[in-house]
Parts: sequence; structure tokens; C-alpha cells
Amino acid sequence: MTSALDRLPETRRPRLWLSLLCLLMWAPGLFSLPAGDRDESRFAQASRQMVESGDYVRIRNGEVERNKKPVGIHWAQAGIVHAMEAAGLPARGWIGSYRLASALGAWLAVLATFSLGRGLVGRRAAFLAAALLAASLLLVAETHIAKTDAALLASVVAAMGLMGRAYLSPAGFSARAALGFWLALGAGVLLKGPIAPMVPLLAGLTLFAADRGWRAGMPWLRALRPGWGIPLMVACALPWLVAIGIATEGRFFSQALGDDMLAKVGSGEEAHWGPPGYYLLTFGIAAFPGAFLVLRGLPHAWAARMRPGTRFLLAWAAPTWLLFEAVATKLPHYVLPAYPALLLLGAAWACDPLRRPVPRWLAGIGWVALVGTALGLAGLAVGLPVAADGALKPVSLLAPPLAALLLVAVRRAAREGDWARAGLSAAILAVPLYAVVLEGVLPRLTAPWVSTRVAAMVAAEGVPAERFGITGFHEPSLVFAAGTATHLLTGGADAARFLSEGPGRVVAVEGREVPRFEAALAALGLRQHAVGRVEGFNYVRGRRVAIVLFRTP
Repeated sequence: MTSALDRLPETRRPRLWLSLLCLLMWAPGLFSLPAGDRDESRFAQASRQMVESGDYVRIRNGEVERNKKPVGIHWAQAGIVHAMEAAGLPARGWIGSYRLASALGAWLAVLATFSLGRGLVGRRAAFLAAALLAASLLLVAETHIAKTDAALLASVVAAMGLMGRAYLSPAGFSARAALGFWLALGAGVLLKGPIAPMVPLLAGLTLFAADRGWRAGMPWLRALRPGWGIPLMVACALPWLVAIGIATEGRFFSQALGDDMLAKVGSGEEAHWGPPGYYLLTFGIAAFPGAFLVLRGLPHAWAARMRPGTRFLLAWAAPTWLLFEAVATKLPHYVLPAYPALLLLGAAWACDPLRRPVPRWLAGIGWVALVGTALGLAGLAVGLPVAADGALKPVSLLAPPLAALLLVAVRRAAREGDWARAGLSAAILAVPLYAVVLEGVLPRLTAPWVSTRVAAMVAAEGVPAERFGITGFHEPSLVFAAGTATHLLTGGADAARFLSEGPGRVVAVEGREVPRFEAALAALGLRQHAVGRVEGFNYVRGRRVAIVLFRTP
């Protein structure tokens, strides 16, 4: 086992091994987890409506314009749905088809970390960093959510990897490589606006200051050919930007820039506030299992900052990280574009035979992060079914020994001084641990998946979405699960009116609205009977719900 791990980065087909690792790491739960609230269902529903309507310019969720993010991820998701349906697969109402765009983006990011990271830290360290990126808890979570961030990571890694080549060897940087750099940024603009070009811009400004570019010049910038590259990047998104501006009469720009982006900078949007240092405090969990190597590698990286490769990676990670620490709205995935650089630095330390010992307190923090997160995942696997459904799931009992196996393997390699093997062992042994949580436990819970059970109850009645209404529970996952034409009603009285307006209709009424619904229905002179009931837990709002399905005799 030890010799196989040692040889793995040197194999003839490293990308094939990394692809296999990604498949084993991410496939569990990718297709079996129900659609989550709230962002995932909003993104998937908007893409579904593009497919249904044929309108690939406007982004809509129901009848409401969703003027928050550009269209790139919706085009990717809609394209996958079309391709699957062309192959005869029923993809339109299946959340797994929309998640494939995230999984493909994450896979490209892992391969780019290896391919483009070799010139910065060497083949062996680049392989280790790519494996740890594939295994990082944050990226594993993002592959299972149908939204932009995993795909954005692919564009950022491709662009920064090419920028790193230009920095190390500007004379050998070809026009084709520059074309790839600007096309990657153009794709990033279509995915999440200014975030993708922001990362190389901040890195460039940092390198300009660190290298005293006003004296020495910036040959790497000339190699990137910004004279035609910037117009090319803008041209990638310009047609859609013009089209959406016309279609929404400018509302997209005022809402995306003012209501969404600037609101996040100035205040904690949607209660996602965090203090400065939030990302530092959560890094040990989000970057599990590779965080312990990154923490050990940072002092080494700072000491070696005069090395061009290390200097570039620090310029990639540090300003992006600090910017998001300064932004009021904080979510763990915001700093994901800095993760490849940090993992490359950690892997470079692990693979360096001349590495320096690290401070004991920093090494201790790394061990606490590794042990705490591994045991936390095991505890989640065991405890969540009990807390949610009141029953222990036998498969969850596999999680504690799998977590222990990971920790023992890492500790053994560390005692032998083989930190590269410790990191690779952690990445590989995270596979079964994640599989238990993502496939064995989460999809098999009952209480959190209210929307899918309500939709199944409606489908059992043989009622299409246009004759189904619901009040008291308006989570986006319900619309995705039940169908675009689902009626979101404003209260018990509105539900009674909806039920009275035609035969063959059903309404779902959350428990608190049932008395008002029954009173309004009696005032209309109608009788009803309950045909089903769903009880569960609305994890977004943090409260129990009971939803009753009614129809007239």
C-alpha cells in the first residue's frame, strides 16, 4: 500500500487516477440527495424554465425575474438537460442532471490544478494538491449543489495556472496560451460576473508591488497580451449582457450590482454575516482533510517567498482571501478560488525533502482540525438520523471506524516523516467516509425532505402541477419537485378559493393555516377531505412542519 501510494503521482496516466478519485469521491449522493433549499432549487428551477420556455436570455424563477448572477451556469445546466433528453433520459425534473454542471466544473478544476500546477511546484506536489482539492469538504459539498461555484473554480484555476506560466516564463508564453487565459476569464464573467477577473487582477497588483514592477517592469503582463485579451474577455459576455439589458429594461444591472453584489459588501445579506477571521476559523473544516498540510506549509511558503512559483501562489491566495474577509456577507464557498493555491503550497511543503519543521502550536492546530472534522463527520452520520427521524441507521455505524482508519493512516505516515503519503492517504480514505454520509445517511433521512414527499403525495393523486396549490410552505425545492406550474397561495382563505375554482384540484395546507382554510371553505359551502399528510422539519427556518393535502369529494 505504501509503495503504491508513493508511485501514484509518477504514473503514466495521473489524470486518469485523479478522475477516478473524483468519481469515487463525488458520485455518492450526487443523484440520490433531494434538491436542497434554497439556492440550489432556485438555480435548477431557473434553468428548467429556460428549457421549458426556450428563453435563454432571461433568468426567471416562476414569474419572478432572478436578476442576481449571469447566465453561464444556467446555459451549462440547460445544455446538459438537453443532451440527456436527446439520449432518452428523463432529465428535466431530476436534480442530478443540474448537479452535473457543478461536478464537471469541479473535475476540470482538479485536473487544471495538476496540469498547470506542475510548473509551479513540481509534478508530485501538484498531484497531491489536486487530490486534496478533490477531497476537500467544501468542494465535495459544492459538487452536490447545482449552482455556480464549482464551475467558477474551473475558470479561475485555468486562468491562474496560465498566468503562473506567464509569470515564470514570459518569453515562452504563446499567443495560444494567452487566448486560453482570456477565454477562461470570459467564461468566468458569464458564470459570476467580476469575481473571476478579480482574482488575477488582485494577484497582478500584489506581484507588481512585491516585484517593484515600476522599476523592473512586468514582462508577464505583456506576455498575457491584454491589448486584445481584455476586449476578447468582454466580448465573451457582451452579447448576453446587451440582450438581458434590453429584455429587463436595465433591471438586471441595477438589481445584480446594487441589490445583490453591493449589498453583500456592505452588510450581511440574508443573515450571512461573519466577523473578520471567519474564513480562517472555518478553514480547518472546509479544507478537510488537507488543511493540516496547508497550515504546516504556510511558514515554509513565506520563508521561500522569493522563489517565483511560491511568490505567485502567495499572490494568488492572499489578496483574494483578505478581500473576502473584509466583505460583510460571508459564506464558506466565497474563498474557494484561493484553495488550489493554498493546497499547492501545502503539497509543496509535504514533498520538499528540505522542509523546515513548523511551530508546534501551528502543527497542533492542524491536528485538531483533522481529528475534529473527521470525528465530527462520524458523529454527524450517527447522530443526525436519531435527531431527525428518531432512529439509528445501521450504515451510519460504519462512519466512526472509517474516520479512525483515516486518522491512523495519516498519523502513521506522519511519524515516518512521509507527509506526502499522509496527505494522499487522507484524500483516498476520505472516500468511504464521505460515501457513508452522502449516500448512506443523508438521502435516507425522512424529516428534512419535506418537498419531495409532498410532491410524491400529489403525484399519487394523479394531479398535474397546474391544479395543485400550497400555502404555508413556499420553499423553492417544492416548486422544483412538484412542477413549475405549482400555485403558491397566500393563506388558508386563498387555498379555499383555489380549491373551489374547479374540479380535480388539490391543495396542501401547512398546519397553522388549516383552521383558516376550513373556515373559508365552509363559508363557500364546500366540503373537503384530507387525502394525505406529511410531517417533517424545515431546516431553512429551523422548525417542524405538518402539511395536509386536501381535495373536494
